Amino acid sequence: MSAPEQAELKDAVRAFWDEASCGEVYAVGDSGRERHERQAVARYQLEPYIFDFAQFADGAGRDVLEIGVGMGADHLQWALASPRSLTGVDLTPRAIEHCRARLDEHGLHSDLRVGDAEALPFAENSFDIVYSWGVLHHSPNTAQAIREVHRVLRPGGEARIMIYHRWAIIGYMLWVRYALLTMRPWRSLTDIYANHLESPGTKAYSFADARELCAMFASVSLSSQLSVGDLMEGAAGQRHGGALLQLARRVWPRGLIKALFPGQGLFLLISARK
Repeated sequence: MSAPEQAELKDAVRAFWDEASCGEVYAVGDSGRERHERQAVARYQLEPYIFDFAQFADGAGRDVLEIGVGMGADHLQWALASPRSLTGVDLTPRAIEHCRARLDEHGLHSDLRVGDAEALPFAENSFDIVYSWGVLHHSPNTAQAIREVHRVLRPGGEARIMIYHRWAIIGYMLWVRYALLTMRPWRSLTDIYANHLESPGTKAYSFADARELCAMFASVSLSSQLSVGDLMEGAAGQRHGGALLQLARRVWPRGLIKALFPGQGLFLLISARK
């Protein structure tokens, strides 16, 4: 993809997420604080494994960066851990506003900036922990974003990153809906993810791809996690709806999927040490 094409795609990604931050559908209530608290409750009920992966308590006394703060629920958890410093970046002003308001409600502070994951505005070796949940696969140049994560980490520092897993139940569902049922079975999963899962150009990676993306790190640990999308739980996002989806939710064999396909989850969890 050429530089102008990447710039155009990044503008489209920014516009998509500036229309509604991830999880904003759960932010209902009469006050800002009530909306934020309801969004956080829904997030952690649907994705309780975030706590095991993030290990927020590790931020105590350390310099922490989150890339893609979204609604700010995880960022608040990092702030509550009493880090030496906390920094957050997001491509969209909307997310930064949400996150700043959430921290203000708790009397907490972070250095929050609108910024590009592919060109982080920080010096080399600035952070002990870099965290990013479900963000870098939306960046047009994910490999460059991960190089930036490595650059700003200190030696011995750890990156905790979730990107999307190519071989996932939700990918197969989308392929049936948008390839097989439209008489275009030749459509690839790459094309399906880019056009039908969240923001334009969304990507998903195999374990081998993820190891290649993180080849510059001293050590890398990978695992996958069934997502709310794979299990058809929670809201379906900005792109999907309709009676067929509602029917599928009622009959979806969640227990069978958990038992037989635990490694076919959309979430690819990366722990990488510099």
